Amino acid sequence: MDNTFFKRHIAAFPQLPLLLFLIRWSVLAIIIGVLTGSLSAFFLTALDWVTNYREQHIWIIALLPIAGLLIGFSYHYLGESVVKGNNLLLEEFHSPKKVIPFRMVPLVLAGTLLTHLFGGSAGREGTAVQMGGAIADRISHWFGLKKEDRKIILIMGISAGFASVFGTPLAGAVFALEVMILGRIRYEAILPGFLVAAIAHYTCLAWHVNHTHYSIPYVPELRPLTLFWTVFTGIIFGLTALLFSKTTHFWSHQFKVRVQFPPLRPFVGGIVIALAVYAIGTTQYIGLGIPTIQAAFDSNLAFYDFIVKLLFTAFTLGAGFKGGEVTPLFFIGATLGNALFWFVPLPMALLAGMGFVAVFSGATNTPIACTLMGIELFGVESGIYIAIACVTAYLFSGHTGIYSAQIIGSPKHQFYLRLKGKPLSEAKNNTKHL
Repeated sequence: MDNTFFKRHIAAFPQLPLLLFLIRWSVLAIIIGVLTGSLSAFFLTALDWVTNYREQHIWIIALLPIAGLLIGFSYHYLGESVVKGNNLLLEEFHSPKKVIPFRMVPLVLAGTLLTHLFGGSAGREGTAVQMGGAIADRISHWFGLKKEDRKIILIMGISAGFASVFGTPLAGAVFALEVMILGRIRYEAILPGFLVAAIAHYTCLAWHVNHTHYSIPYVPELRPLTLFWTVFTGIIFGLTALLFSKTTHFWSHQFKVRVQFPPLRPFVGGIVIALAVYAIGTTQYIGLGIPTIQAAFDSNLAFYDFIVKLLFTAFTLGAGFKGGEVTPLFFIGATLGNALFWFVPLPMALLAGMGFVAVFSGATNTPIACTLMGIELFGVESGIYIAIACVTAYLFSGHTGIYSAQIIGSPKHQFYLRLKGKPLSEAKNNTKHL
C-alpha cells in the first residue's frame, strides 16, 4: 500500500527522483571538489617551489639516484598495492575489488616532488588524478555507496584532479568520462563529473594558484589546403603519440627484466638521467619544461627538442619515477608542431597548439577531452583545427596508449572488432592474429 502510494506520487512528479539525484551528487561533488582542489593547489605550489630550487641549484641533479632509491623503497615496502598508479584506478573501475588505499596520496605526492626536485622528466596529471581518485574512493567507502555509484565516484575523482591541476574544467570532466573505456562515455556520470570539475577548479583558484596561459594570435580560414595540412600534421602527431607509448612501455619492460629488485630500478635510471643532463649541459628536457612549451608558440626551437624530451620522459617513467605523462606530452607536441613550421604552411602558434593537445589525444585516446582542452587554453577560434588534429592523432596512434588498463569499448576501425572488450595491454598480442 505504501509503495503504491509513493510510486503514484513519484509518477505524478517524475522530476523528483532527478532532483534527489542532483542534491545527492552535488553534496558529494562539493566534498570531493574542495578536497581535491585544495590538495592540487598545494601540489602545484610545491611543484613550482621544487622546480625553482632545482634550477637555482643544478648540482642537486647529482642526487637523483638517491631520490630514485628512496622512491623505489617507499613503493616497494609501503606502496606495492598502489604502484600501478592511474592504471589501478581504471582496473578498479572495470573490476571493483577493494577500496583504493589512501596511502596512494602521500606516496605519489612525495614521489612526484622528489622526481622533479632532483631532475627527472615527468608531468603532474598522474599525481593529481591519483590523489583525486584515492580521495573520492575513500569517500565512497565512508558513505557505503553501491558498486555502480563507486564507478561514478572514481570518475569524479579523476575529473576533479585533472580539472584543478590544469585549470580546464570542461576537459577535466570529459577526460574522466572518456578515458575509462576507449570509444565509450558513461552518460550517467556526466552531471557529477562536470559539477566536481567546476568545484575543484575554482577551489584551486581560490587558493590563488595560477595556471599557465598560452595564445594563438592568428588562425587562418579553413580551406581545402589548410585542411589537408591539418590532417597531415594530425597523422604525425598520432604516430608520435604511438612512439611515446611504445618507448615508455619498452623501458618499463627493460627495467623489470634487467633489474630484478624494484627499488634499484629508479636508482639505476637516476644515474643514467643525471649523467645525460650533465653531458648535454642543459636542464631544458627535465621537469615539466613549461618555458620551452611557451617558447614553442613564438620562437624557433631546435628541430630535435621533441624527440629528446620523449626519450628523457619515457626513460624516467620506465625506470619507476613518479609524476605523469601529460605535461611532457604537451612539450613533445608543442615542440614537434614548432619543428613542422619549417615546411607546413600554417602559423607557428597554431601548429604548436595543435601538437600540444593532439599528441596528448593520441597517447590517452581521449580526442573529445583534448579538443575541449585546446579550446579552453587557446580559444574557440582554433577549435576546428584542434578538433581535426586531435581526432586524426587519436586514429593513427592505433590501439596503444599510456594507460594499459584502458578497455577497448569501440575499436578505431571495423577491421579490429576482435579487440573489443580487451584492455590495451592485450591489444598488441591480439593484433598479431587478426
